[in-house]
Amino acid sequence: MSKKNNKKFIFITGGVASSLGKGLAAASIAALLERRGIKINLLKMDPYINVDPGTMSPIQHGEVFVTDDGAETDLDLGHYERFTSLTLSRDSNFTTGKVYLRVIENEREGKYLGKTVQVVPHITDEIKRRIHLAAENADLLIGEIGGTVGDIESLPFLEAIRQLSTDVGSGNVLFIHLVLLPYIAVAGEVKTKPAQHSVKELRSLGLFPQMIICRSDRDLDASVLEKLSLFCNVPKDHVFHSIDVDSIYKVPLSFHKQGLDEKIAELLGIWTGRPNISDLEQVIFNVENPVATVRIGIVGKYTDLIESYKSLDEALKHGAIANRVKLDLIYIDAEKIEELSEDAINKVFANVNGILIPGGFGKRGVEGKIRAIEHARTHKVPFFGICLGLQLAIVEFARNVVGIKDATSEEFESPGTFVIHYMAGQSRDGSKGGSMRLGAYECSLANNSLACEIYHDLKISERHRHRLEVNNDYIEKLQSAGMVISGKNDKLGLVEVIELKEHPYFIACQYHPEFKSRPYSPHPLFRTFISAAYAMASRKKA
Repeated sequence: MSKKNNKKFIFITGGVASSLGKGLAAASIAALLERRGIKINLLKMDPYINVDPGTMSPIQHGEVFVTDDGAETDLDLGHYERFTSLTLSRDSNFTTGKVYLRVIENEREGKYLGKTVQVVPHITDEIKRRIHLAAENADLLIGEIGGTVGDIESLPFLEAIRQLSTDVGSGNVLFIHLVLLPYIAVAGEVKTKPAQHSVKELRSLGLFPQMIICRSDRDLDASVLEKLSLFCNVPKDHVFHSIDVDSIYKVPLSFHKQGLDEKIAELLGIWTGRPNISDLEQVIFNVENPVATVRIGIVGKYTDLIESYKSLDEALKHGAIANRVKLDLIYIDAEKIEELSEDAINKVFANVNGILIPGGFGKRGVEGKIRAIEHARTHKVPFFGICLGLQLAIVEFARNVVGIKDATSEEFESPGTFVIHYMAGQSRDGSKGGSMRLGAYECSLANNSLACEIYHDLKISERHRHRLEVNNDYIEKLQSAGMVISGKNDKLGLVEVIELKEHPYFIACQYHPEFKSRPYSPHPLFRTFISAAYAMASRKKA
């Protein structure tokens, strides 16, 4: 990879404001470097004190991304996997909480031999240990530090990467700082002063960024980049821009066009050929040349914050890219349709070509979701249920087809017949402790089923995040009434996939397929769901 077989490190920090897209920048850089043939890995370091985001509200933090090995991680790991070929693990994300927990456990076990435990060196050493762990099987590690430079929480992380640069040699480490250049409408100017102060703050901590990426909502004049270069003591050809785009998958192509990946290779002394980006270019071609529009109704309770369903939204886009259609996502608040009349519900879904019920927890909005499922089943609208979506499809079918009028889930704390109940080893008491069935599990598909046709396989592996399951005591009644159990986990006898035969497209799964979808390799469930919705849209138009 290089003249010297030294491991390389890139650390990405953010300045001026949070939510600038450090994760997307890291993922885009990774996409280009991997396509140059470099063996990479990615790491997200989160300064918050929670041990992991598993018990954090998705409204505040966004979705929880789940890895194959069952780790509940930051949503940026979803970007990392979508932009690369990597399958990440629990070693690819850690928090202040995890670091302090390990250090305190070490202290209690006497591993520090009675020394006073301090931020330096004990906390910083633990951070460095985890960085090296993430870099073990790679030639280059891209590490992203969450938050904003100047936050008190991120100081130990910044100190740790400063030390690491000295440990491994400054020639093997590249610091990239992502900053906001705000546009002041009254002045009619893009201002660089906040970015200058952010770099000054970083330099005061002993970190000297070799590259700067400027975030802006508009094109930047060369003079703006030159000014930033001058006052931040960074060469002009080391300053790049990241302008708002209509598709996140344009970001790596924009970076490549500016020569960002070439500059990284030069600064780190990496010798590679040009990246093969034809798959990314094909994705953008499909995005920019749709042949039709498909409207998908997502019925959920976190519809006011798109970040809550980040992987889901992206997986739907991947399905649209594969079918070369424009996606119109319509977010429908489940609570608002609970009390609607039949006619009103018909109007809500009149212009929808497909209905999706995503995963979730709790009883809020459940009856609205069940009514949406009933509409999809009876009006032959393509339907896709995920996790809770499968469980509610079982409840709806049990009530309205099988005749179990009080069918419900044990989760909802209401009297009735529990066609959905807690798995062995799971309970309501563990609902706030992060106790769930997490990670990748195998599933066997029934031959000649829709699921088998979609996957072109009889054995699959998918990622889970749940604590409830279908009550097997009612499977015979469900099947007798026409429901097809097309996927099961053989070891547990757990229902994984259900479908209906007399329907253009009605399928639901207990797992979360959105975690394994990529723009250039869409998950087959999303690809076929969008295809079915496209077919319905075409029928309506005809």
